[in-house]
Amino acid sequence: MAFFESLSRLVAAVLFVSPFSHILVQGAGNVEYPVGIANTAAYGTINFTEIFAAYGHDKSNVAFGTSAYNGLTTFMRALPVRCFGADAATKYDVAVLGAPFDTATSYRPGARFGPNGIRQGSRRMSLDSINVAAKIRISDELDVVDCGDVPMVTTDNKVALRQLELANAALLSGSSLRTWEGKSIAKDGKFHPRVLTLGGDHTITLPLLRGVASIYGPVSVIHFDSHLDTSRPRKLVGGPWLPDEVVPVGHGSYFYYAHKEGLLAPDNANIHVGIRAPIDSWEKYADDRAFGFVISHAEVVEEVGWQGIVKAIRDAVGDNPVYITLDIDVIDPGMAPATGTPEIGGFTTREIKKILQGLSGLKVVGADIVEVAPGYDSQDEITQIAAANIGREILGLMAKTPLTE
Repeated sequence: MAFFESLSRLVAAVLFVSPFSHILVQGAGNVEYPVGIANTAAYGTINFTEIFAAYGHDKSNVAFGTSAYNGLTTFMRALPVRCFGADAATKYDVAVLGAPFDTATSYRPGARFGPNGIRQGSRRMSLDSINVAAKIRISDELDVVDCGDVPMVTTDNKVALRQLELANAALLSGSSLRTWEGKSIAKDGKFHPRVLTLGGDHTITLPLLRGVASIYGPVSVIHFDSHLDTSRPRKLVGGPWLPDEVVPVGHGSYFYYAHKEGLLAPDNANIHVGIRAPIDSWEKYADDRAFGFVISHAEVVEEVGWQGIVKAIRDAVGDNPVYITLDIDVIDPGMAPATGTPEIGGFTTREIKKILQGLSGLKVVGADIVEVAPGYDSQDEITQIAAANIGREILGLMAKTPLTE
């Protein structure tokens, strides 16, 4: 009862405070704050250094705050950097780049919202935390920044993909913040930043591989997906294309073009992992082999376990520089429903984490996570959270192994 009497007296006192008064209340830790929202005259006396330091970090002068639930949403709370503008001179080891593009999909669109969805899924995560299973703290080994999104146009796929190609190439052409003992595997012998791209539909992998190949030469691709994505572009009989028109690249044919352009490692040193989608002809498997891939089907995990999947990947890529591209539909739609072309019977999130962790020691020159379409996600954002955790595992692989000979 005494408490309510004291509270009543305090409320009465506040009611009599003039909006222009300088009455201050002493708070814990010697923090002073004005009584009442209307006390605008006291704003100049507020010590924001103390007020914003609730968890031991003064954020009163931070341009863009990042945390689990407030501030600017970046991937794993990475430093936001204007990589193509005012902060272009800033050096880093890994750039996170958004590619909001979904106008080359064959079924459900929506992956243009994937970059921000994956960032949203990463809000609880931090580059400074220790990945216990992988035994790595990313920030100990790499400086990771978030460059935001490439503003890809929505009306012309050729232009949009060119925008991404130029942006990615610009990031890769710089020098990384850190250098490592030994000779770089880059063609020019220098250490360059790596890029983790958040898609976006899977078509974006083609322009990204062009940039990577310009620095490192042809690379072995580890392709996590339920679909092959090596379809030959073809005109349907009686279709709408004129005789002199070419069928444009899409999210099911980009590897055909990557092979034609010489971006992929030779001797079938590239691998699809998690394949389980139906095909319209056995010729697709013959073409896939001719285009440089071997296949690990999703179903074999029942017989060989995640260890067998890891062995198949390592046997395929050897010691080559590796590019990882992961379509979120490699995960079973029960755990990752928010994607454009879902296929049942995929990996669990635990299996994909174990597989990725089993690739420790591979020289990962770049990576992308694609086909996350948040509009189809559950209320608890399970697809976006899964994609964000996959991104953490990929960054862990980069952190563990420098790109040296």
